[in-house]
Amino acid sequence: MTFSVSGYCIKTGMVGVAITTSSICVASRCPWVRAGVGAATTQNITNPGLGNLMLDQLEKGFSVEASIDKIVKENKYIEFRQLSLIDIKGNSASYTGLNTLGTNAVAQGEDCIAAGNLLNNKDVAQKMVDHFSMKKTLSLPERLLSALQSGVDIGGEVGPVHSAGIKVAHKYSWPLVDLRIDWADKDPTIQLMNLWKSYEPQMMDYNARAIDPNKAPSYGVPGDE
Repeated sequence: MTFSVSGYCIKTGMVGVAITTSSICVASRCPWVRAGVGAATTQNITNPGLGNLMLDQLEKGFSVEASIDKIVKENKYIEFRQLSLIDIKGNSASYTGLNTLGTNAVAQGEDCIAAGNLLNNKDVAQKMVDHFSMKKTLSLPERLLSALQSGVDIGGEVGPVHSAGIKVAHKYSWPLVDLRIDWADKDPTIQLMNLWKSYEPQMMDYNARAIDPNKAPSYGVPGDE
């Protein structure tokens, strides 16, 4: 019921996931990011806990393949899960259980991986990877969102998608970008791109307020002097 694209930016060290699905609030349970470590997705009949478990293994020094292998071996009902993982060197790996729903696919490219289930066609994942690879001049968040939209445009899921989200980690323990459309009757990925365009000019200001409020710009709200 879900498809995603995860990527790494060699220029900035950012790592992130853009994701969409037919169900509600996909960004609350499926994408996981950790600065200096990587990004993970846990999809299909989702166990949200597997996201942090994959990132924990990466942080311990395991490869992406070994991290997923450990999760697969140690978790019950793993045949219902679809997992993807990318590290901060651009290495990626995935697992698609035998009980994954409908047409499913995974595609890997340079510094990116895409995965999906209940797809309209198997080309969706490869299209997202190809699109990500062609958009190297964009920032990582915009590359991910653009690649996700390319998957929608080539067919996406069998049914309409209703929620979408993006998470990107950079240098700190909190995500640099954590935006979501939890429910939309139509076009959540387009709404998410519009939300990103509103957020992008303020993104580093929010970081600055966390790091050193004395050097941060004014808040721009009523009563702020």
